[in-house]
Amino acid sequence: MQEKADLESQSKVSSEHSPWRVSQLSKSLKDWVEKLGRVWVEGELQQIQLRGSNLFGSLRDLDTENSVEIHAFEASDVDIEVGLAQGDRVVALVQPAFWGKNGKLTMRVLKMHKVGLGELLERIEKLRQQIIKEGLTDPARKKALPFLPGKIGLVTGANSDAEKDVLQNARNRWPEVEFEVIHTLVQGDRAAAEIIMAIQQLDAMSDVDVIIVARGGGSFQDLLPFSDERLVRAAAALSKPLVSAIGHENDQPLLDLVADLRASTPTDAAKRVVPDVEEERESIQTAMDRIHFRIISFIETQHQLIKSIVSRPVLASPFGFVDYQAEQLSLLTRRLTEILDWRLTQASSELGQIVTSVRALSPKLTMERGYAVITNEAGEILKQLTEGDEFTVQLAKQEIKATAKSVRNK
Repeated sequence: MQEKADLESQSKVSSEHSPWRVSQLSKSLKDWVEKLGRVWVEGELQQIQLRGSNLFGSLRDLDTENSVEIHAFEASDVDIEVGLAQGDRVVALVQPAFWGKNGKLTMRVLKMHKVGLGELLERIEKLRQQIIKEGLTDPARKKALPFLPGKIGLVTGANSDAEKDVLQNARNRWPEVEFEVIHTLVQGDRAAAEIIMAIQQLDAMSDVDVIIVARGGGSFQDLLPFSDERLVRAAAALSKPLVSAIGHENDQPLLDLVADLRASTPTDAAKRVVPDVEEERESIQTAMDRIHFRIISFIETQHQLIKSIVSRPVLASPFGFVDYQAEQLSLLTRRLTEILDWRLTQASSELGQIVTSVRALSPKLTMERGYAVITNEAGEILKQLTEGDEFTVQLAKQEIKATAKSVRNK
């Protein structure tokens, strides 16, 4: 319904039977475009021409192949910085303008100036603080470099000294090292986009273990692509370790902060990424020497221990222990025999004394001295008798049966 209403509205202005003239269309477009207002844009100056007091040229996008035409009539009457030239990075206040005669859209420049060093520094510092706040520079998130990478990805300028330094020094240290090299622009407004594409391409390769971005130093302006926010964030998002080898001392691009390793020069990057084969051989030889020394030392120690054990009397004369024990046994046997003889002698003496004591107390010995023992038929000793009692008189050598005829009590 809305589309039908729009068509009906347009038909009130023009129709198949009442079309506009081209000039009428151009005027309508001109009126509409000039209502768009003014806008600040940033870009690179291209094809700058001065015709009298008029300025013509184009303003190209910093990253993509996209540009718009610009002009300024009576350039001296508008706020345009003096000395602008081809390739300058500028910020401009423009207003769209449509030329009805040829149907051309251009941008009228009202103000224009170069992007100054102070402004760039301010932008970079603001971005620096932002990535630090987001934790992109945190050491805990940095990935460790492999000890010996199978293949190294290298992003650098074509036929550059940086490329030669990295390749030559790496191969001097480890001749078998392999590289996947991608050439890009390393300065200028389009460099950041090309570097981003290159590092992402290398990150997707399964056989690439580490990525180096190398450039042989340069001025502050030359190094601006390495502080581009898109490049910085792309580098932080890589799954593989990234080494930043921009080759600078005074200025530190933001890529250094998010890289897993910052190398001071491309040569330093080569030394940090691959080990030195000679140093590794020396380390291996040193380790082998230490192992050999430890083994020899251990064997010598054990040999001395065995010698000391073998030299002990028990092993020097195996039967010595038996002989010693036999001698001890003989000694103990003699000692035991002596003790037994002494104990038997003592026992015999004690027994003689007991026998003497028993004999002294024996009734038989008493009877041998003239005494007698009177017992009844049951063998009980009688202490008194009555008349008619039968009793037995026990003498030392006789036993007499008798009957009491008379008893006199005392």
